[in-house]
Amino acid sequence: MRKKIKILAFAGSLREHALSKRVLKTAIKGATRAGAEVTYVDLRDYPMPIYNLDDHEKNGFDEHALKLQGLFTQHDGFLIATPEYNGSLSAALKNAIDWVSRPSDLYPRSAVFTGKFAAMMASSPGSLGGVRSLSHLRGVLTSISVNVLPQEIAVPFAEDKFAGDDEEMIDETMKVRLEELGDLLVEMLKKTHGHGE
Repeated sequence: MRKKIKILAFAGSLREHALSKRVLKTAIKGATRAGAEVTYVDLRDYPMPIYNLDDHEKNGFDEHALKLQGLFTQHDGFLIATPEYNGSLSAALKNAIDWVSRPSDLYPRSAVFTGKFAAMMASSPGSLGGVRSLSHLRGVLTSISVNVLPQEIAVPFAEDKFAGDDEEMIDETMKVRLEELGDLLVEMLKKTHGHGE
């Protein structure tokens, strides 16, 4: 039996009930239904300092960054949701990528990102849905040799897509689109990795 597709899912917001986390969890349902094993991680569980090469060389690789790097290495692809902060991705998301993309004693950079696939989504309370952050995130991921699906979703007026802080999306049209994005990532990984369910 072929190995199951493994996807790492994470959002760029540190807020407990962040819209990006709830949007991400909707896409996760589609990936799971398509047969993938999805690992959801919260960046709040991996606190790490702003990347500084001097500190890295003096103090070694941050322990939380190393744990996160291990998770990235063990998965075939990524589901990534970003909020939009001042027209770009969040500092927490960029910092996590900066740390994880650095070679460590345990994981070479090529094992972490190179040739893997990612699907992106963004959300915001406003009318643009965080779309500007997606182009920035795509640029960052492409620069570290991640293949980013051309399909991407920006969720506008995201607060209206949920009832209070509930995680279940009440906008059925957007819910279907997000689940389809998760499914698309799985199907791409099956084609490129020769994995089954």
